[in-house]
Amino acid sequence: MAGIEDFSVIPDDAEEEILGGQTPEQTVCSIAMQKAVNVSLKCSADDLIIAADTLVFLDGRPISKPVDKDDAKKMLRSLSGRRHTVYTGVAILKGTMKSVYAEKSNVFFRELSDSEITSYVETGEPMDKAGAYGAQGRGAVFIERIEGDFFNVMGLPLCRLFIMLKEFGVIV
Repeated sequence: MAGIEDFSVIPDDAEEEILGGQTPEQTVCSIAMQKAVNVSLKCSADDLIIAADTLVFLDGRPISKPVDKDDAKKMLRSLSGRRHTVYTGVAILKGTMKSVYAEKSNVFFRELSDSEITSYVETGEPMDKAGAYGAQGRGAVFIERIEGDFFNVMGLPLCRLFIMLKEFGVIV
């Protein structure tokens, strides 16, 4: 969607660590930058590396990916009828240049019934998603509104990425 066509996906297999005492912005930026650094070790020095990490925060506490179906149900119940905030840290590295930024979006869920939650969890969609839902999938029906970048809620704020890429001389 951003017009970038020549790229490789190189996953960072390291365990993500959420450190205490950091703001949500610091947390996602730290994780995104660590991913970028880890991947840079597998690349040449002149490669442009983009890494991102998305977390859901409810009442200032991070909600990551569910560990099992019961955990996913618990997460969705906690989000039901409430506002939560999605933060995505985006990090770009190329040689000695680096840039990192945290994008923030507020998401408002409608009230969810237990049967809706159970049916959704049974699809398997929530299992690899921060907050146990995908705004780009079936979880979209839970969202009343979003304040901020929709693509941020999906996990990669495209507008912010475009602005950051311009700093590196990349025009898409």
